[in-house]
Amino acid sequence: MLLHGLRGYAGTWRGLAQTLQHRMRLIAIDQRGRGSSDWDPARNYYTDAYLSDLIAVIDTLGLGRFALLGHSMGGTTAYVFAADHPERLAALIVEDIAPGSSATGAGAERIVREMASLPDDFPDWAAARHYWRAKRASVGDAAIEERLAESLKQGEDGRIVWRYDAAGIRETRLHPDPARLVDLWPVVDRISVPTRIIRGGDSDFCPLGTVAQMSQRNPAISAVTVPGASHYVHDDMPEVFNAQVRDFLLPRLGPDGWIDPALRARDAISGVDA
Repeated sequence: MLLHGLRGYAGTWRGLAQTLQHRMRLIAIDQRGRGSSDWDPARNYYTDAYLSDLIAVIDTLGLGRFALLGHSMGGTTAYVFAADHPERLAALIVEDIAPGSSATGAGAERIVREMASLPDDFPDWAAARHYWRAKRASVGDAAIEERLAESLKQGEDGRIVWRYDAAGIRETRLHPDPARLVDLWPVVDRISVPTRIIRGGDSDFCPLGTVAQMSQRNPAISAVTVPGASHYVHDDMPEVFNAQVRDFLLPRLGPDGWIDPALRARDAISGVDA
């Protein structure tokens, strides 16, 4: 099960799906307010809501024991699920988020700036491409084109508009309800399933010192740093990221390659379920 970040989408994981499709079933969702999923008129874009959505999806699909991977915002949800439901997980992988990442530091400040200055729309695709290129200078052209296709669409008036609830997500990120925010330290301390953190060596969001402290406090947690990668390891170093995920998961699979025996009779899915 694959969970994207704040401004991500199910298609974030297409490259990973191409790498792993022959060994396991991959399920990725557009989280509420994004892509093809409904927008929340109450702007309920908090971890408890994402967690409830995740549980509803896995229960509806009848999943037993599975592996969970989350990037950034999706990583927060993944941490909480792992702490609350260890019996359902074979493994946890979190990409580039740690306790305190969303609250303080250069990465948190960058995201606040980006959300505060988020354009409502663009006059054409060239302007949208220029926007994403300026915001994600480290990622390759293919990743930029994917963001254009997945996060934007042409409106009825011809302008290019977001495929997610930009106003609602921006409001929640800039002016959150303090009572709904999650302190990840107690959560991380309760995790008992095998956990791997993949952080970018150039990340401004997931400090190496914090990740080292997590591993010291909880022996279930290990970490790897990918040199040259930013907060978006899957974009900056896709081959390295995909290999890290594969190598962590494969030893935890069953003898015929599936995590969940109930999936043995099902065909591997090519690509990503949205």
